Amino acid sequence: MTHVANAPAEPAAEPAAEPVVEPVAKQVTAAIKSCKRLTKAHSSTFYLGSQLFPKTKRDAVHVVYAVCRSGDDAVDEAPDVQTAAANLEAWWQAIERAYAGTPDPASALEVGLTWALSRFDVPRDAFYELYLGFDSDLRGDVCFETLDDLMLYCRRVAGVVGFLIAPIAGYRGGDETLEQALALGQAMQLTNILRDVGEDLRRGRCYLPQTLVKKHNVSLERLQEGHIDANYVALLEELCDLTHNLYRQGWQGISKLEGIASVAVGVAALNYESILRKLRQNHFDNLSRRAYLRTYERLVLIPRAVYSILSGW
Repeated sequence: MTHVANAPAEPAAEPAAEPVVEPVAKQVTAAIKSCKRLTKAHSSTFYLGSQLFPKTKRDAVHVVYAVCRSGDDAVDEAPDVQTAAANLEAWWQAIERAYAGTPDPASALEVGLTWALSRFDVPRDAFYELYLGFDSDLRGDVCFETLDDLMLYCRRVAGVVGFLIAPIAGYRGGDETLEQALALGQAMQLTNILRDVGEDLRRGRCYLPQTLVKKHNVSLERLQEGHIDANYVALLEELCDLTHNLYRQGWQGISKLEGIASVAVGVAALNYESILRKLRQNHFDNLSRRAYLRTYERLVLIPRAVYSILSGW
């Protein structure tokens, strides 16, 4: 080997430069984090299930949930009908910009949704049905005449969320699976309604179908006073049976989701259905109590969801 006398020393290696993050990437990262925080703050049940998705799918699920939730808040948190209508229209225009690929860079929801749409075929029509559902809430004195009216509402404000999540999760079975996802979403919304009857009455709303109220000879005035009688329990039993049947339909579709997504959705489904069971344990007192699951009760449902998927439910 030839040695060179007095050869100049090689310069010391400079510290590795920090990777350059494009502004758009920074905006997307911040937007996803914002959507994740909103999801965690507003639905511990949904958030727990979403944690089982792979990262990219999990991020997209958080974005979709946050967009849906923001539409709900646009109506519910407005001080008056006019403001709620303006808020809802602004929410829809934000979704339109995301689908057009021209989001407002200052809006985490628009940036996040645009990112999700670039990766997953999330149907715009499902968001539009959601918009129609929120629009029906604008009156503030929601009252459904028939069970069919209630089920249409549940489809629009929750059932179609299955149409939004399924393309992210990946699924087989075509339209049949989507119909089963719709049933699951309707079951979850009915669970919310049955849990929150007292709270809704105090806000001037009643989601119980008038045909069933009359069928069971239930007095809304007595409900507003906090009275629970056998007639009211019979009404709730009928709606709970319907909801459990919808969960059964929903479970048929859960097993058709790809990979761990089936467990993620299964965990959320078991959590919601367990709220329904907790309502029964509370002797159907949804006027002065709120049925909910403690953390340990939620956690023990994870292995149950895995078993349910593997056994074909």
